[in-house]
Amino acid sequence: MILELYNPGSIFPGIVGVISLVLAFYSMHTLPINYAGLALIIFGIILFLLEIKIISHGMLAIGGAVSTFLGSIMLIRTSSVLEFVEISWSVILASVIISTFFFVVIIGLGVKAQRRKPTTGVEGFTGESGDVIETLEPDGIVRVQGELWNAESLSGTIKKGSRIRVVKINGLKLLVEPFTISKE
Repeated sequence: MILELYNPGSIFPGIVGVISLVLAFYSMHTLPINYAGLALIIFGIILFLLEIKIISHGMLAIGGAVSTFLGSIMLIRTSSVLEFVEISWSVILASVIISTFFFVVIIGLGVKAQRRKPTTGVEGFTGESGDVIETLEPDGIVRVQGELWNAESLSGTIKKGSRIRVVKINGLKLLVEPFTISKE
């Protein structure tokens, strides 16, 4: 925990520190077995939720999986009078694997989709290419994404049949320039 306090944002020491702290309270019999397990499961869920907002390259999800697994093991007392009450390893493993998969893969894909460049609306048209239908002197008509648009050339006259690139949209008029292939 001290390493995380000295280097905020390094994430890994904080995760290991909190899990170790709960396990230490459990081993010193300060926390009863059910509360220690519950604390680890809640901490695991918090780590999974933080994985959505913080770029940790999977460290928070791994910490959440370990915390949830250890908490699930400690949640149920095995010294029960009833001999049929015991921990179901298949349920614990299945729930930890499914939770981890959900937060790492499914939520990860959702966050990735939100960060992509827009493909519709004004933002989606910027940078698109098209063809000149009517010579731009500087106004004319162009075809972009299969639609005819009024356009204005930002760089003088552009002849009919030339390729153009959309720079900006001003109302219902596209501001365009000749299309050039950049060498990067």
